[in-house]
Amino acid sequence: MLGPIVHVLGARPNFVKAAPVIAALRAAGADQAVVHTGQHYDARMSEIFFDELGLPEPDVNLGVGSGGHAAQTAALMIGLEKEFTSRSPALVIVYGDVNSTIAAALVAAKLPIPVAHVEAGLRSFDLSMPEEVNRRLTDQLSALCLVTSPEAVGHLANEGIPVSRVHFVGNPMIDTLLANLDTFDTDAVRRDHDLPERYVLATMHRPANVDDPETASALVRHLHGVADLADLVIPVHPRGRANLLAAGLDGHDGVHVLEPLGYIDFIAAVRGAAAVVTDSGGLQEETTILGVPCLTVRPNTERPITITHGTNRLVTFEELVPGVRKVLESGGPATDRRPPLWDGAAGPRIAEVIMEFPGE
Repeated sequence: MLGPIVHVLGARPNFVKAAPVIAALRAAGADQAVVHTGQHYDARMSEIFFDELGLPEPDVNLGVGSGGHAAQTAALMIGLEKEFTSRSPALVIVYGDVNSTIAAALVAAKLPIPVAHVEAGLRSFDLSMPEEVNRRLTDQLSALCLVTSPEAVGHLANEGIPVSRVHFVGNPMIDTLLANLDTFDTDAVRRDHDLPERYVLATMHRPANVDDPETASALVRHLHGVADLADLVIPVHPRGRANLLAAGLDGHDGVHVLEPLGYIDFIAAVRGAAAVVTDSGGLQEETTILGVPCLTVRPNTERPITITHGTNRLVTFEELVPGVRKVLESGGPATDRRPPLWDGAAGPRIAEVIMEFPGE
């Protein structure tokens, strides 16, 4: 049997993806530990996710916190090197594309310890995005590339990654979504947060949209335009909060600014929305399963399957208000189809691949 496994988690999307993997490996009898890097350190961005998703308490929390990319990644690497050296894992599992992921992959590769990358092969082909740099480098360093959608297999092949390292296993984020469908109580969220019956939900945190004050100000103007059409509910991510509020985000009667929500409340709010406006990657996937029309305020996406599936559309700032108006008038997409292997069983498939590692 494979020796000790260490999961490295740093930000809220990691927790959602990791929960079904950890559960499936536990059922398979794996020896595993969870290292929380503390990249997301606000309780509403991390601790509540452990409680709601049934994740085990982290064996250690490095408490790295926020900071510039270089400072944060360096601190992550120092802390992770100490953990990997003391624990001597047989495999390190990383998730997604955050700084914790690339830091863990770099440290493990130099020790050397094999790495498994859950959500490998996603590409926006935009190297101005820190996440794109992280995911590309992580895949090159990974012994196991665990893929969520078919096009990712081709991306890895084009980058010279041997087919023996690539496994199409499906999307564990969707495992978590489907497992919790009965708990997403939209009426309760409306009541608890005093939300209207009809609303558009927005999330904005990408550096390209919120880091520059002028860009954030332009974004706020267009979000106010959306609020002229329907109430806009926006749980504000810590990243960009100061710039968005300084630009007057809460200065429109139709804008409902909320603190970050836990997973259950957030997805319940998404489920009840007439439309979603976002720059998040994972939310593009979750709205695809929930059948909620999504407008992604980015020039590209590493999740093109959500576009071809018909539930997501890329928009510029100028296209945002007309796009929302069209969705509100049409009622948005409705489909019972799901992308391949987005069936709630990705966790067990990932566990099977990992428990057979190293294969022949």
